Amino acid sequence: MLDIAIIGAGPGGLATALRLEQKGFRPTIYEAAPELKPLGVGIDIKVYGVKEVTEMGLLEEFRAISVEAKDSTFFTGHGQQIFTERCGKHIGYEHEQRFVHRGTFQFMLLDAVKARLGADAVQLGRKFERFEQDADGVTITFADGSTVRHDVMIGVDGIHSRVKRQLHPDASRTHYSGIAMYRGVTVMPPYANGGTILHIGDPIRQGSLIVYPIANNEDGNGNQLINWVCEQSGKPKGAEDWSVQVGPEDIQDVFTDVKLDFLDVNEMIRNAREIYVYPLIDSDPLDRWSFDRVTLLGDAAHAMYPRGGNGVCQALVDARVVAEKLATMDDPVEAFQAYEAERRDFVNRLVIANRGEGPEVIRRLVEEASGGKPFDNIDDVISRQEVEDLFMEYHVKAGMKRPDDVRDGQRAKEVFTEATSRRVAAAEDIR
Repeated sequence: MLDIAIIGAGPGGLATALRLEQKGFRPTIYEAAPELKPLGVGIDIKVYGVKEVTEMGLLEEFRAISVEAKDSTFFTGHGQQIFTERCGKHIGYEHEQRFVHRGTFQFMLLDAVKARLGADAVQLGRKFERFEQDADGVTITFADGSTVRHDVMIGVDGIHSRVKRQLHPDASRTHYSGIAMYRGVTVMPPYANGGTILHIGDPIRQGSLIVYPIANNEDGNGNQLINWVCEQSGKPKGAEDWSVQVGPEDIQDVFTDVKLDFLDVNEMIRNAREIYVYPLIDSDPLDRWSFDRVTLLGDAAHAMYPRGGNGVCQALVDARVVAEKLATMDDPVEAFQAYEAERRDFVNRLVIANRGEGPEVIRRLVEEASGGKPFDNIDDVISRQEVEDLFMEYHVKAGMKRPDDVRDGQRAKEVFTEATSRRVAAAEDIR
């Protein structure tokens, strides 16, 4: 049986181990951190991500720690509704869409890895330094000088991947959008139907605010843990560190013009339990992931802007595909090549689509058409068909054709293109 090393114990690395275990492998995960902590804030697990979790045999555990998504609603900077799209099974998909705290999700996967592969399957405090490979295997050297030998290695060590750095020493490390993300969580009563993700704001004038619940009954009094992300343009890059904590002062009055009858967004920001600031970055698409007995997976291979909720979900798909290839092909080098052939071009297109704001572009289109002023009827600003075409296109690009999309590959003019991404970046530079 093939002896497999996984570098990184984030959600992608843990999911890879679980998928490999299902195929009969006994992989070992090496993690640099001496202790795993439930870090991060909210993540949106789309229907195809929930499908992957279901196939791992973890759906009930996942439901217990997450909130089902019911609606996705877009509002202007004045709080006027643009569009509402039902989510998951509520629109006809076979699987649910769910919101969850990233750290809680990671620990659910970690518990499953330990239960199925044993506690020794995850080795902490093993900081990857470099690797050498030959025709028979891979020798991994850690920061303390120790080494291990495996048949193959999968680098799942995130956007700052050291494995990627060795494979692509000249690759552009990260692409900064010019936008700072303020990510916070607030304990508060449920709003709307308790399962709605809100997309709020004029991206030209105010910036953007995304809001969704990630835990039910957080305090034992029926309150939810609400995750929110505020994007602000024209900010210096700042530290690429998720642990930079700030107060609400910079953003607590940004959305004063937003009038919603079910939520005071400024009060939500002021009452945050914690707020972190982080630059909105991704990595330039790679032209190669696999080098003989070593390959990349997840953010190490295709870090993307966290728009549209696809980062973790695409890593879950990567995990399934790489496990399938290794299990069905005798030569692991050919298996890695087949995995990359199935995944790379598709995900690279999604990285570019997210640079163009992903589905959030609808708010920019409305603000440009309305001049940033309130309107009497959204149909006078943008046609329903144009909105539907935009969202159906993004669903397809993310690999989850909407159930009510009956067209056979016939699409309106594409919105999510590289040219669109350059236009958006130029507009942000001007601001």
